[in-house]
Amino acid sequence: MRGSVATALLASGLAACGGGGGAPTLHWYVNPDNGGQDRLARACSAASGGRYRIETALLPADASQQREQLVRRLAAKDSGLDLMSLDPVFVAEAANAGFLRPFTPAEAAGFTQGVFPAAVRSSTWKGRLYAAPFWAGTQVLWYRRSVARKAGVDPAAPGFTWDKMIDAAERTGTTVGEQGNKYEGYMVWINALVESAGGHVLTGGEDGAKARITIDGPAGRRAAGVIRRLARSRAASPTLATDIEEQARSLLNGPRGGFLLNWGYVWQAETGDAKAGTIAGSVVDDLGWAPYPQVTEGVKAKPPFGGIELAVGAYGRHKAEAVDAARCVTTADNMKRYMLDSGNPAARAAVYDDPEVVKRFPMAGLLRDSIDAAAPRPVTPYYGDVSGAIQSRWHPPASVDPATTPRRSASFISQVLRDKALL
Repeated sequence: MRGSVATALLASGLAACGGGGGAPTLHWYVNPDNGGQDRLARACSAASGGRYRIETALLPADASQQREQLVRRLAAKDSGLDLMSLDPVFVAEAANAGFLRPFTPAEAAGFTQGVFPAAVRSSTWKGRLYAAPFWAGTQVLWYRRSVARKAGVDPAAPGFTWDKMIDAAERTGTTVGEQGNKYEGYMVWINALVESAGGHVLTGGEDGAKARITIDGPAGRRAAGVIRRLARSRAASPTLATDIEEQARSLLNGPRGGFLLNWGYVWQAETGDAKAGTIAGSVVDDLGWAPYPQVTEGVKAKPPFGGIELAVGAYGRHKAEAVDAARCVTTADNMKRYMLDSGNPAARAAVYDDPEVVKRFPMAGLLRDSIDAAAPRPVTPYYGDVSGAIQSRWHPPASVDPATTPRRSASFISQVLRDKALL
């Protein structure tokens, strides 16, 4: 992949430096998918009526590596970076550094109409919209119906908690799949638990290094208790400390599969694997879905928020065309096309009522409601430092201690933000 990315970067750099007349070529840096963004690029190029042509360049699969590559190019004021598919947690950093072209109020109105609140919050920095919400992900509870019946639980019932889920898995000798590796997916889990317990990792993100660190509170300790209990239970994956999304999904499909917290892509991945014969069709027939479990019974959970936003580079030579291209990509029709194509959920709520979407995704209503209730990770230009500091003090999951881990992580975050410690 590195070789192909390097080739794409070189080609785009040469194109950016080259002259020539005719319609401009816009370079859109995309996160890996099944080719859906590339197909949208071709469709929007055709829809422009010859005003521009969009070429895609592939970023690495890892979100942190995507950030590193984009930041290097933006810091160099690369005029060949017109559009980028940006993880929501990095919008504030890029906007604060002046790397993104902010949208005008009139443009922002079109990009945010009917869009989930969490997607808008994640795309906004100091009152201005810097990225156009494209697709919006969240996690739901996927489970084997047969296991739930055997355990005598209904995961979709009000008041279903993490404790009840772990109890059910232990009674049935099955597992709860999660992402416990030392990477961004683990931070997603930690933040969702803190938010669901009524707290925040930090507040006042716009104050930058002076933000108030609040993970060391009742919510942080409650989140730590959930992680510790699962990690030390018989319901934990034996490789929890190194599991990412796909390892956790594989666990659900195995002989001890029971419960799984994972993103909306799971449905399309499962049905695709069954069609290809990778897993038995009976696994998909046995698959159920429910809202994200509660941390405290009776208090609605706040599932994690993820997805991709489209941002316009501040140094591109074709900003007006790039804004128009972003407008094309993020229409409700193209969000629907991309959701049906890739399995990644749309950022506009109306898409989930479309008959084709409902037919393909029988849990469309749950995905819509879960995204609507989702809580973003901290919006701060120092997000990478905050996430890295938390991962370093909360990993491995079995080492987490409610009495010490939140406090130690709060102290370390503060030291890192104030240049008193290095990650």
